[in-house]
Amino acid sequence: MNPWGMDCDEFVEVVTEYLEGKLGEGDRANFEKHLALCDSCRDYLEQMKLTLRATGKLRAEELPAEALEELLQAFRQWKKSGS
Repeated sequence: MNPWGMDCDEFVEVVTEYLEGKLGEGDRANFEKHLALCDSCRDYLEQMKLTLRATGKLRAEELPAEALEELLQAFRQWKKSGS
C-alpha cells in the first residue's frame, strides 16, 4: 500500500470528486492522507477552491483578454514545472 495514500496524479484526478463530497470512504481517507503529506497537492487543492469561488463571481466574457492570457500562461508554466 502506498504510504502516501495515493500519488499526485491520482490526487489531481479525484480532487473535484473530493470537493463535491463524492469520494467513497476509502478514497477519501487516501486523499486526505496524501493531502497531509504533500505540500504541492495542498497548494493545488487551495488553488482549486479559490478558482471555484471566483468562477461564481466572474464570467469568461467579463475577463479582459490580457488577464485571460496571463492566467493561461501561468497555467502552462505550472504544468511544465510538474506541480
